[in-house]
Order: sequence, then C-alpha cells, then structure tokens
Amino acid sequence: MKKSIAIVSACMFTFALSACSSSNYVMHTNDGRAIVADGKPQTDNETGMISYKDANGNKQQINRGDVKEMVELEH
Repeated sequence: MKKSIAIVSACMFTFALSACSSSNYVMHTNDGRAIVADGKPQTDNETGMISYKDANGNKQQINRGDVKEMVELEH
C-alpha cells in the first residue's frame, strides 16, 4: 500500500514540475509592441525569421530585425 502511494505521489510531482517547466518569453518589437510567446521562440538563421507559439497556441513568425529584445518571463 505504501509503495502505491509513493508511486502515485512521484507521478503527481513529475506532472506538477512538467507544467512549470515551460517558460514564456516576451519579445519587444521596434514599434513598441510586446508579444508573449508560449515557450522559447526559435530563430531560423537562413530566413531571419523567429517562430513562436502565441497565447492561443497558433504558430506565428516575425522578422528578427523587427524584434528589439527577447526576455524570459519569470514565474
């Protein structure tokens, strides 16, 4: 019985940590916008585009030259 409780507790702890591990990033653009990305944006050096997922989970792209800075949001 104690072993089952320990396993269930370990699984719950693992799921709780995985939910917190995905960081959000804010990209500040040259025109003053602040874009929140779900997870770390990926930069394509060939095309110069930054790919990210928006708050609704849709994949978006922005030109790297339009982004002034990118910072990770702290929880």
